[in-house]
Amino acid sequence: MTEQTGVSAQDIVERVWLSIAERRLRPGVQLKEGQLAAIFDVSRARVRQALAALERDGLVTIIPNRGAFVCQPSVEEARDVFFVRRAVERCIVDRLCKSISKANVTRLRTHVAKERTANAQNITTDIIKLSGGFHLLLAEVASSDFLFATMRDLISRSSLITAVYRNTNRFNCGPDEHADIVEAIARGDPDTATKLMEHHLEHVETELDLSEIRDQPHDLKSALA
Repeated sequence: MTEQTGVSAQDIVERVWLSIAERRLRPGVQLKEGQLAAIFDVSRARVRQALAALERDGLVTIIPNRGAFVCQPSVEEARDVFFVRRAVERCIVDRLCKSISKANVTRLRTHVAKERTANAQNITTDIIKLSGGFHLLLAEVASSDFLFATMRDLISRSSLITAVYRNTNRFNCGPDEHADIVEAIARGDPDTATKLMEHHLEHVETELDLSEIRDQPHDLKSALA
């Protein structure tokens, strides 16, 4: 097969991400290598690269001898993830209030500016990714390998949960609340920063429609069109 050089593994990842975020590609759908190769006009090797990246991001589960499937986070898992996040992020914010540098405050403010741009342009995948990226950046500048690794897993799970359960009519949360958290951290105000973070995570969770999904899986080709 002559492969389209313009379609990279990352292009495939982004297309799958967009289809999940726009709720066209539903949890449980099998991502068949051959079908994806035909849809994108690429080799199976490139498809496998994309699927491996999606698995690392927590969006896909690869089951030996069965194939790759869009992950299916349950309602209970969604609630558990946010419960754990509240505890971990309180710890991160408290630490940052005591030790953050001016350079890292600037990094956080720059990230929030990118979020505002994504929201203004209504780019769904960027909104979800940058929102999760903000929380991961907090963990990174906290200079704890353990907290960063923990948050990386939680953010991957949260991103899929947000994509799956997001209430498209109500989801409008992120940059403003993130900006308030950054400014409280910059002031070295742990009480305010932790309260803002708790409120923010509660807000994010309430913006989700945590009801069991009953939709039948959509056709893969149609979902990725």
